[in-house]
Amino acid sequence: MKTVYLDYSATTPLDPRSFDAMRPFFLEKFGNASSIHRVGQEARAALDNSRDKIAQLLAVDAGEIYFVSGGTEANNFALKCIAWRMREDGKTHIITSKSEHHAILDTCEYLEHTGFQVSYIDVDDYGMVEPEEIGKRVRSTTGLITTMHSNNEIGTINPISEIAAIAHEHNVIFHSDAVQSFGKIPLRVPDLQVDSLSLSAHKIYGPKGIGVLYVRKGIEIERLMHGGGQERGRRAGTENIPLIVGFATSAELIISEMESEQGRISELRNKMKSMLQQKNSFIIFNGHPTHVLPNILNISFDSRKIDIDGEALLFNLDLAGIAVASGSACTSGSMTPSHVLSAMGRDLKTAKASIRFSLGRATTEEDLDYTVNTLEGIINRIGKVIV
Repeated sequence: MKTVYLDYSATTPLDPRSFDAMRPFFLEKFGNASSIHRVGQEARAALDNSRDKIAQLLAVDAGEIYFVSGGTEANNFALKCIAWRMREDGKTHIITSKSEHHAILDTCEYLEHTGFQVSYIDVDDYGMVEPEEIGKRVRSTTGLITTMHSNNEIGTINPISEIAAIAHEHNVIFHSDAVQSFGKIPLRVPDLQVDSLSLSAHKIYGPKGIGVLYVRKGIEIERLMHGGGQERGRRAGTENIPLIVGFATSAELIISEMESEQGRISELRNKMKSMLQQKNSFIIFNGHPTHVLPNILNISFDSRKIDIDGEALLFNLDLAGIAVASGSACTSGSMTPSHVLSAMGRDLKTAKASIRFSLGRATTEEDLDYTVNTLEGIINRIGKVIV
């Protein structure tokens, strides 16, 4: 059976070049970067070199980069540790959007239980956060604003620099989750003007279990984990050198190949969209038509025109060897309607009957032809047209 993987926004395969770079640090160069002997200092050199590489790609100082276990920890680190510190200054209000990843939303919910107030901003019909809506919610007690750079389900890119300007105008710290953006579109911190930023390696053909939190120099945050003095005392625990080396290698590779690869993927995405438009009149395309990641195409089946079970849709695609998602990989197992699509105003049935196609390095035109044709057959078999 043919296998087509179109779920690159959930995770990506490890780049063999990154695996080769990691391998020595699993087997021969296994030292603890905190040890003062030669074996330990070999690991320390790899740690420092990797930090320098990622800092250069983001156009920031190496001292502003913290290695963590992934995007979820990076978001928890940023929100909790900034919030705990800002409370000392009487700041207890946080602003975010209703379309954020659950790593942000669930952390905000936790902070609400500990005495913080959180304002959840609506998004527009494209799932975009409007800066002026952020500005309307700022209070004297607002200490933190967090908005994702691009949405992981629909690919919409938010006007981050505009939101950052509003935050800084009110002396508010601004955090952004850029897990889906990094490596797919140009991303430099000086352009975005963010105070903190989250990244994850396994979205860019790096290893799972490693991420980065950027924190601008001068931003005071509490430490996340207590113990040793690793990561400048803010995150205790022995650094995972093999994964850190893999992250830095994957980051360098994806940035160096970004222009040509994302141009190719964007063309494939546009072709797929055109094919779907020609073959099916029941489809709604979710996300902004132009301010969108080049690799994500999210569709819903309009419940006013066709009755189709979303779970059966994904099940039949899987049986045909096609791997896609209905939303975030962190919640897709529950088959609950996407909170992002609900925030955009999609009704329950339409939101449930949705598919996120996310393309990557191995995606071919043949993959898309097979997927579109297979999807058409499944719709004809399990869908009920509403006359």
